[in-house]
Amino acid sequence: MRGKRHGTDKFMGSVKVGPKGQIVIPKEVRDIFDISPGDTLILLADAQKGIAIERMGFFGKIADAIFAGKAEELYPEHEAEDSMRFAHEIKKLRGEEPEE
Repeated sequence: MRGKRHGTDKFMGSVKVGPKGQIVIPKEVRDIFDISPGDTLILLADAQKGIAIERMGFFGKIADAIFAGKAEELYPEHEAEDSMRFAHEIKKLRGEEPEE
């Protein structure tokens, strides 16, 4: 892994995909985002936009806000049905029963 930290909140580097398709998140990045062994991360992939990885708690807060009726405020460019579907999937990933 090669990389360089820029200040306290930025990092740019590269990682290699191992034979089993795994990557290692660089220590500098784990430190910036307070990622520890056992944490659950969510991977989002879009063929046009790329890949994003974020902590489960981040998306849990978004799902809670959507269920609280703030979907249009958070994502005005998306249909409410799409936001609700996203929130339901997050709840399922968290092992929770989605709200109705």
